[in-house]
Amino acid sequence: MDSLLNLCSLLLLPLITAVLIIALGKQRRRFAPVIAFISAVGAVVLTLIVLMNFSEPLRFSWEWIALGEDKFHIGFLLDSAAATMLAMVSIVALAITSFSIGYMSKDAARGRFFAGLSFFMFSMTGIILADNLVMIFLFWELVGFSSYLLIGHYFQQEAAKQASQKAFIVNRVGDFGFLIGIILTYWHFGTTNIEALSAQVGIDPSLINTSIGFFLICGFIGKSAQFPLHVWLPDAMAGPTPVSALIHAATMVAAGIYLLIRIEAILSFEVQTFVAYLGTFVAVFAGFCAYAQGDIKRILAYSTLSQLGYMAAIFGMGYAGIALFHLITHAFFKALLFLGAG
Repeated sequence: MDSLLNLCSLLLLPLITAVLIIALGKQRRRFAPVIAFISAVGAVVLTLIVLMNFSEPLRFSWEWIALGEDKFHIGFLLDSAAATMLAMVSIVALAITSFSIGYMSKDAARGRFFAGLSFFMFSMTGIILADNLVMIFLFWELVGFSSYLLIGHYFQQEAAKQASQKAFIVNRVGDFGFLIGIILTYWHFGTTNIEALSAQVGIDPSLINTSIGFFLICGFIGKSAQFPLHVWLPDAMAGPTPVSALIHAATMVAAGIYLLIRIEAILSFEVQTFVAYLGTFVAVFAGFCAYAQGDIKRILAYSTLSQLGYMAAIFGMGYAGIALFHLITHAFFKALLFLGAG
């Protein structure tokens, strides 16, 4: 029960923070940085408590919606991959929140910025802890919405407004394919629970369906900005530098790789081979694109695309653990590179 309470607190803390900042009204600009910083510290403390008590996977599930015989659940799954992601996201978020206090000090709308930052952390934590594809998709969309708000923070500028719209629309293209994949997964397997899917495939590998796998990885292609849906990421640099560091280097784009790791068991050899080739192409393609850029943040954006390509390539070759390792290391060094380029 203590573990469940800690996980619920970890998920809801940034959401409560965002609501509190918005509720402050005209005072939000003054108090938002302090509240956001305390929340980020609290998230790190809760993460450390969870990790110190983590010895085996934790599973919690509740019935959410019942439609006749069809029942949909929400729940938490904390395994080694989720624990690793929690540690990375909370620590990077704390560092970037601390940086943002000074960086956004003269911004008239910094209250809105910190509220958006906290809401993003709520959405990202939900993706990490979700135990089924439906719940992942719900938080997946919330991440997209919070990204839209943060990229368009300087909405008075035409470039920022267009960049936020572009990111939102392009990601919806990938998410539409992802949603179809989730529906087909439920129709084919009778469940969207991650562990249940792995168990079914472990018993009967013939259940693996290549078409479903291709639809599911559409979510990865959109969120991790892989070709041809890569066009939104370089333009997303129009947002404040901390947004670039947190969302487009450390966490949001990495969610696509995390999704691949989550659904690895139900991806066919053909799908994984496709991911490997796509990742290899993007790693080289994005690297050459960086040569033509004159803005340091756009150069780092294309570097992010290239690094995501490396992660996808090694995952497609069958080394999900190495892909996760590179995801974690990249999160820290790329976030610092963005902050240094601020």
